[in-house]
Amino acid sequence: MREIAGQSVLITGGGSGLGEATARYLTERGAKVTITGRRADRIAAKAGEIGCHGIAGDVTDAADRSAMIEAAVEFGGGRLDCLFNNAGNMIRGPVEELDEQQLLGIFHANVVGAMMLTGLGTQHLAKTQGLVLFVGSVHTQRAFPGASPYAATKAAVETLAKVYAAELGDRGIRVNCVIPGSVLTEINVRAGLVNEKEAKARFETLNTIQTIDRLGEGEDIAQAVAYFMESDFTTGASLTVDGGMGLGVTRGV
Repeated sequence: MREIAGQSVLITGGGSGLGEATARYLTERGAKVTITGRRADRIAAKAGEIGCHGIAGDVTDAADRSAMIEAAVEFGGGRLDCLFNNAGNMIRGPVEELDEQQLLGIFHANVVGAMMLTGLGTQHLAKTQGLVLFVGSVHTQRAFPGASPYAATKAAVETLAKVYAAELGDRGIRVNCVIPGSVLTEINVRAGLVNEKEAKARFETLNTIQTIDRLGEGEDIAQAVAYFMESDFTTGASLTVDGGMGLGVTRGV
């Protein structure tokens, strides 16, 4: 087992939601965390609040990706122990109305950017016998109509975790995937699909399609991230943290 304290961690999409919660959780436990995201003012504010390092950047931009890795290595004392590919976006819509350019954009943000960033990080992660983490979704376990673009990207990264675990294992790099369920984040609001009030109302109904009678919290996912950081014998694994939503049960029926 490895200690979280002292590990150098890069978290993309760290200005809100799962990324912010994980940055806070790991920083409190002594990790040297660098967060990144597209909103410079948000990243600076959250980094100051959490006590971690922040750098503005977009995972779909090659120069920004290089800057993210360099910043994390520098803040981490010349090393990188964990790359948490958390940044992502969402679009929804019926299949006959999907826009090709929007589809390419969502795959770039959720899949391609993470693939390229992982490639950049391997030289540093190999030195520390480090960890790459992807964020999947309960969308790969339970089908929600209209969510095909997001579900497809999450199925992709869940598979990437297994492929990269096999590909990078001989360099001592572990690769895993966390699969969240009903954790209320900004992704639906930021994508313009709903407003904050609508998002909260929708999420408050999700406990009826899971077995645990509460919504998920960012710390639930942060704990899963911490497990992967501590374990040096787990790779190619997907850890579902969804309150039982993926089981397909509907409570009260």
